[in-house]
This record gives sequence, structure tokens and C-alpha cells, in this order.
Amino acid sequence: MANTFTQIYIHIVFSVRSRASLIKEEWRKNLHQYITGIVQNKGHKMLAINSMPDHIHIFIGMKPDTALSDLVRDIKANSSKWINEEKIKPKKFEWQAGYGAFSYSHSQIGEVILYIKRQQKHHRLKPFKEEFIEFLKKYEIPYNPQYLFDVEDGTAIGD
Repeated sequence: MANTFTQIYIHIVFSVRSRASLIKEEWRKNLHQYITGIVQNKGHKMLAINSMPDHIHIFIGMKPDTALSDLVRDIKANSSKWINEEKIKPKKFEWQAGYGAFSYSHSQIGEVILYIKRQQKHHRLKPFKEEFIEFLKKYEIPYNPQYLFDVEDGTAIGD
């Protein structure tokens, strides 16, 4: 076959280091634009992006020529470098180690986009750590609460 045909839709979620609330309203849209540029420059399609002060959701149509771990590494490294070089934050900005990635079918695209767009409303009722654990349980992904997130006081997400 001369061409490759794929349909790969991935929802990526990761937090600011120690789940600190560092993403501010006044620059978060610029962050979204910057990350969208990274995704598109790698040949993928940005379907939705939204963030809360302590985490971000990215939904992409992914081409099969890139490892997901490489793409997430590039998004995190380049966006944190941009934040730090632009001196948006007085202190060094870092993303949490690790991420969540969840796949969806074509029929679920609209539902996922709407979910990501409504993050501000959604998080009035549910904190990020609860949301993330629900994703892990829904997709039957085994996890150890001790290793889910780093926090400043050394406790794990389940503590």
C-alpha cells in the first residue's frame, strides 16, 4: 500500500510541578497558542487545548510517525523553556514528571472537545487529582498513589 491511513485521537493531561497553581489567566492563552504551534510543527492536529492554574488538557489528532512520549517531552520542555525565557513567572516554571494519555474513537471527538472546553466549569465541582484518578480508573490503568504526583511536602496524591 502506497500510503498510511490512521485515525489516532489522544487526550493528554499533565500538571504543573507539585500541582502548583502557576498558570495565570493573563498568559494562559499565549501558552495554549505556543503549545498548539509545537503540536502543529510536529505534524499533528490540535483539536482542543485548555488549562486550569495547576494542569493542562491537550487533545490531538496524532500522526503515527512520532512516539507519544517524544511529543509530550517536546511539549513540556519547549513550553516551560518559553515560559522561563519570557520571564512570565518570577520563579522557575516546571511541569510535573509524567503525564496521562487516553485514546478516543472518531465518534467521541465532539464529547472530548466539549469536556476540555468546559474545564473551568468542571473544576468548580471536582479537583484535578480526583479527575485524574477517575481517568485512571475509567481506563483501568493500574497506578500506585505514592507515585502519581510530586508535592512540596512529600505526600502523594492519595495521602
